[in-house]
Amino acid sequence: MRALTDDETRLVFEKLKKYIGQNLRQMVDRPDGVHLFRLHKERVFYMSERILKHSGHIPKKELLSAGVCLGKFTHSRKFRLQITALDYLARLAQYRVWLKPSGEQHFVYGNHVVKAHLRRITEGAPRNAGVVVLNEADVPIGFGVTARSTDECTSLGAEALVVYHQADVGEYLREEADLV
Repeated sequence: MRALTDDETRLVFEKLKKYIGQNLRQMVDRPDGVHLFRLHKERVFYMSERILKHSGHIPKKELLSAGVCLGKFTHSRKFRLQITALDYLARLAQYRVWLKPSGEQHFVYGNHVVKAHLRRITEGAPRNAGVVVLNEADVPIGFGVTARSTDECTSLGAEALVVYHQADVGEYLREEADLV
């Protein structure tokens, strides 16, 4: 497990900033202690300094994970967030989208969000902004990218795409082997 290089850190922070904006500072400068980003087997982990010290006693080949896996680097060196980062994204997100129960099931099955399934959306969300998708009970079920701004959503038809699917809680079942 090693620290991220400058380029890797820039890629991770750019992706996180797309979803949590200025709240990224709350993730980096935490009042409850030092938290770090570490790379292990092309996956980026977010952990406390205490967990990092404990994980140092485990051989690299036997270590599966430590802390929270935020995402992984692809073969082309692009960073992709994984569903395991949802807790942090949901807590710090700038923009949110709430779905109707019928839309919740479609989204959890890996489909994009159409306007007919939209309950409400955060005001002022621009096009191509990262959003956290919640159900009616305010439980985060995934995240995506807005296809249209909040203002454009008012004049759309029922079948127009509003949010592009990125990840959802159904991935815990569908891609169980790839998450670890």
